[in-house]
Parts: sequence; C-alpha cells; structure tokens
Amino acid sequence: MTKAQLMTTLAEQTGLSKKDVVSFMDKLTDLAYKTVKKDGQFVLPGFGKLVKIDRKARMGRNPATGEQIQIPAKKVVKFRVSKAAKDAII
Repeated sequence: MTKAQLMTTLAEQTGLSKKDVVSFMDKLTDLAYKTVKKDGQFVLPGFGKLVKIDRKARMGRNPATGEQIQIPAKKVVKFRVSKAAKDAII
C-alpha cells in the first residue's frame, strides 16, 4: 500500500478530509521522531514501538575485495512489533 492509498483509505474510513489525515500522520511522525531522539523509544499501543539502539564498533568485510574494514559505532532505530499485532496477523 502506498502512502497515497493509505491516506485515501484512512480518509474514507474515518470521515475526515484527506488533508486532515495527511496533517495528522505528519504530526504523528514528527512526534515519534522527537520522542525516540529524546527518550529512546516511542510506543504505538497495539501496534509496536520504535526503539533507539546503540551499535558497537565492529570488524566487517568488504564483499568485493574481501578486505577487513572497521565499521564505526552508530545509533540505529528498530521497530518492535507488539504481541497484539503478531497475534492479529498470524
């Protein structure tokens, strides 16, 4: 489902205008990003949560040359699906 299809479907099912749905989703996205950056996680009840994780530096291998390279430490964001979502899908 594309973003446009998602916005259209949500607008039809909620009775809101497409403009309001797009605005809501943009605000929700901004809130999620800011909360993860500040607190380390953002929870969407019944759906899952975004979690900020610190990855350690590690040795890797260049697949083209086989040469070992140092991969620096970095922060990444992962999404963990809630049990309710898993149960509803499976």
